[in-house]
Amino acid sequence: MTQSLSGVFRLCFRSLFEPGRGYAFPCDSNGRVRLDDLSEQARNNYFYARAMVGRELAAPAVEREAP
Repeated sequence: MTQSLSGVFRLCFRSLFEPGRGYAFPCDSNGRVRLDDLSEQARNNYFYARAMVGRELAAPAVEREAP
């Protein structure tokens, strides 16, 4: 069963070269991002981040949002 936990978890792609830089997207506890809920710009950033894993960005990690 998948829970919709938008705002509770985020999928983070961290920069390999610039600490503190990267991308983060709302996701469920399993790291699934609902593409239909993203703006066009955020969707483009998500696809870019996925393509740059291992080149510019580290493998994504699911993190809890800070309260």
